[in-house]
Amino acid sequence: MLSGKRIILGVTGGIAAYKAVFLLREFQKAGAEVRVVMTPSATRFVGLETFTSLSGHQVAVEIFPEESSANEWTRHINWGEWADLFVIAPCTANTLAKISNGISDNMLSSTVLAARCPLLICPTMDGEMYESPAVNKNLNDLQDKGYHILEPESGYLASGLEGKGRLPEVETILKTASDIIGSIEGPLQGKKVVVTAGPTREFIDPVRFLSNPSSGKMGFAMAEAARNAGADVTVIHGPVSIPVPEDLHTISITSAAELFERVKEYAQADIIIMAAAVSDFTPKKTYTQKIKKQLDNSSLELKRTQDILSWLGNHKQEGQILIGFAMETEALVKNATSKLEQKNLDWIIANSLNQEDAGFESDFNTVHLINADDNIKFKDRKKDLAIQIINSIFRQRKNH
Repeated sequence: MLSGKRIILGVTGGIAAYKAVFLLREFQKAGAEVRVVMTPSATRFVGLETFTSLSGHQVAVEIFPEESSANEWTRHINWGEWADLFVIAPCTANTLAKISNGISDNMLSSTVLAARCPLLICPTMDGEMYESPAVNKNLNDLQDKGYHILEPESGYLASGLEGKGRLPEVETILKTASDIIGSIEGPLQGKKVVVTAGPTREFIDPVRFLSNPSSGKMGFAMAEAARNAGADVTVIHGPVSIPVPEDLHTISITSAAELFERVKEYAQADIIIMAAAVSDFTPKKTYTQKIKKQLDNSSLELKRTQDILSWLGNHKQEGQILIGFAMETEALVKNATSKLEQKNLDWIIANSLNQEDAGFESDFNTVHLINADDNIKFKDRKKDLAIQIINSIFRQRKNH
């Protein structure tokens, strides 16, 4: 959701100011253009040159700098109109109070007043300060005014004490920023999206089953990226050991047959993303009791499971977008393109098990996003890949 967006990063004078450097880089990796505005106190913690070099823009600190151009004193107005999102991280109690009361005695607080975009505030301070009546009053006041507040985390503080006041992790701030942008103008706003994720299990007896090492990470990442793009998302997932996203509508299944039945219930969705690693085979015969060890050799007869992706392709609704996944060990693009055509898909996301640090269970992946006209290669963390894939498919369609 941050790709192509313009973000003002506000940095105030707290010990957590150094983390804003990492936040800047993550915003840029997500495709955003970032300008930095600092309070004078913040420059005591991180030098101007650091943010200037990384952002590619001069850092704004003073409303009336010693050497200024004719338009320098209106920069807070220009930046306020330029930005799609204003993030202040960290935000000290002092700056929090200024924003709450409309005080504009530095470039940051002046730009807040001039901003025409959503404002995300990440208050960061010692635990006793954060719990004080004055800070609580200011926080409540800012929320009433429609500003977004990301609560600090608990832990070891700069004072040597433990309490609530730490700046949240960069990933948490990034996700919150994406959610805010997505709620405004996501390309999937109003769309119903179904995502399948994780493995299926085909039981032989009560203790043995056929399955695969799928963790569900890529499917969950796709679901969260679709949600952040404004979609109403339902996730149908198999047995996974990683946490299931709590802020999504999820349905748990076990076997390929159960998955098929659930998918049929949601087959009218605007977009279906089949990221689950569905078992291709299931035992012809299952046993109600555990099969005991035999002295002689035993054989297991298998039969094909329902090809859910083919069924969806054959029953595709007008205007529906169907996205499949292909896990291959050879001829990756050729096999994936064949699957795209045979199963009447709009897009297919292909990756190879032979690729280092990719595939099952890894946090990273290397994929080809393929349709009838394009073959785009991505390599990144699965969460970032999902965002890039959603943006590549649906912002492209929106622009057309």
